[in-house]
Amino acid sequence: MRSDTERNRRRLIKAAAYLVARRGSSVRMSDVAERAEVSPATAYRHFGSVDEILSQFRFDVGERLLSFSLKCEDHGLAKLEAVCGYWVGLVVKHGGAMVHTRSELGYLERLRASTQYLTVQGDALLPAIAEASEELGVDDPADEALFLWNIMFDPREIFDLLNTVGLTQKHVSRRLYSAFCGALVGWAADKSGESIAERVGRMSVS
Repeated sequence: MRSDTERNRRRLIKAAAYLVARRGSSVRMSDVAERAEVSPATAYRHFGSVDEILSQFRFDVGERLLSFSLKCEDHGLAKLEAVCGYWVGLVVKHGGAMVHTRSELGYLERLRASTQYLTVQGDALLPAIAEASEELGVDDPADEALFLWNIMFDPREIFDLLNTVGLTQKHVSRRLYSAFCGALVGWAADKSGESIAERVGRMSVS
């Protein structure tokens, strides 16, 4: 890709993220083009809509998570905790734009349809979840675990804990990680026909 083409794309992505974080879904392509200092025609040559730009923005954030996950030297539960903590940090820095992206489709439907910004996020998380599941003594729930993770680590919920409850970023990361591990255990117990009490009791003995 030519350097000026790539530069314009980056400007548009940065401009859209900035504007949407502050003005929500009312942002138009003409607003983004003006902020990026390019013509509307140039903006439309790169992206068909503001939603398309935001999808690319979320993919770029997902690539950062994937890069961290691949480089992380921790294993098992420690790796999952590190990856979850890094995600919370990304949300604090970039999540203002992500809270305004919505879809009528469910998370798993979009994931299994290979929605780009969700698949890269899954690539970052699934190896860590598999290792953590083994350490917890439960079957790896694969993409169903991503469904659970998405509920807990949604940027809106992270900001809710930060701004409404008043938790620190560190405490948000630790509590959501702990709750997610509990969700993995509960999900596995239901699939195996065990009660939560039976599953937890068996884990305590082992």
